[in-house]
Amino acid sequence: MESISMMGSPKNLNETFLPNVANGIKDARKTTIGIIGSGDFAKSLTIRLIRCGYHIVVGSRNPKLAAEFFPHVVDVTHHEDAVAKTNIIFVAIHREHYASLWDLKHLLTGKILIDVSNNTRIDQYPDSNAEYLASLFPDSLVVKGFNVISAWSLQLGPKDASRQVYICSNNVQARHQVIELARQLSFIPIDVGALSSSREIENLPLQLFTLWKGPVVIAISLATFFFIYSFVRDVIHPYVKNQQSDFYKIPIEIVNKTLPIVAITLLSLVYLPGLIAAAYQLYYGTKYRRFPLWLDNWLQCRKQLGLLSFFFATVHVAYSLCLPMRRSERYLFLNMAYQQVHANVENSWNEEEVWRIEMYISFGIMSLGLLALLAVTSIPSVNSALNWREFSFIQSTLGYVALLISTFHVLIYGWKRAFEGEYYRFYTPPNFVLALVLPSIVILVTG
Repeated sequence: MESISMMGSPKNLNETFLPNVANGIKDARKTTIGIIGSGDFAKSLTIRLIRCGYHIVVGSRNPKLAAEFFPHVVDVTHHEDAVAKTNIIFVAIHREHYASLWDLKHLLTGKILIDVSNNTRIDQYPDSNAEYLASLFPDSLVVKGFNVISAWSLQLGPKDASRQVYICSNNVQARHQVIELARQLSFIPIDVGALSSSREIENLPLQLFTLWKGPVVIAISLATFFFIYSFVRDVIHPYVKNQQSDFYKIPIEIVNKTLPIVAITLLSLVYLPGLIAAAYQLYYGTKYRRFPLWLDNWLQCRKQLGLLSFFFATVHVAYSLCLPMRRSERYLFLNMAYQQVHANVENSWNEEEVWRIEMYISFGIMSLGLLALLAVTSIPSVNSALNWREFSFIQSTLGYVALLISTFHVLIYGWKRAFEGEYYRFYTPPNFVLALVLPSIVILVTG
């Protein structure tokens, strides 16, 4: 096991490197910070540090050329001179260039080296860049940090990007120094412990929607299945049986029949794993047994499933509002009016249908409002303003209420048609019947 040093290096460790720390220099303008490297990240970091009152010295292989790209207040010099002028140094060069600092090993003894590098692939090397840097300079205090912050966000300030900065090091005092530096730059430092965590930190910028892949695949699969199902029933069936061409329904009507089914199914999938987990614990008689990997991953993806459910429901509302705008709908309306006149029908009012549509729309609006509330409270800034009881009430209790109201919305839409044979085309049940299966199971088991 690697040891975590609680003591500093015998050279200059008790000297402060940062303002506003214990035993520290109070004036940031008197604090010098070094940066090895003159790339885009180094330039952006320099600008950010200058704005916060630090004096910066930059080490470059070609200081005359590099000086043209830095503010005039920055001391751009050779690596050796830059290292000699400061005790805290950002190493803003690629891993393959670490060895170029080998001749400066004696000057780096006891100094904090902040490794900000990233790789191009996850787990690209057997060890992390920070661990490799520490192996090259064992007498230096290597800290991993600031690698999850882009050059763009450094220039614009943390208000325009993520404020979290992950920091780790085997030396506790050096780690605290860098944490304080992150605070001075208005970032939120997160202490992740020893340098062994640097591998995970370096993989963070390379991850692309890790928790979204599964939910997105599920949503696309459901949407594809129900779209084909609706297409076969509502377009192919009339064409085969009556030679009636309803292919014009594909862009809007068939899509709009698919969206709500996917939305309510995804919402059911948010609460179904909790029931499975409870049954799992009851079966084994303990809550300390680890869940299977598939169930554990499912539980972790509930937020993404809920947000996708809200997305499909919102798009469903937009499509529904567009239904009366279609030219086909206008033609159908005119044809119905002509048929009424031709049949000498003065009043076509249907009390039952009026009530059905009124309740159907009302429940739809309420369910969308609750889904919007669930989506808003999942935002980290809103979530942090709630205590656990408040968050649990909204996400759990109101979530089940949203599922219940959505189920009523679908039931009222179906009404008596679930029992009429003409709606079972190709001997398949109507779409709304399939949409009710999963939510009904969740509601019945929960109740």
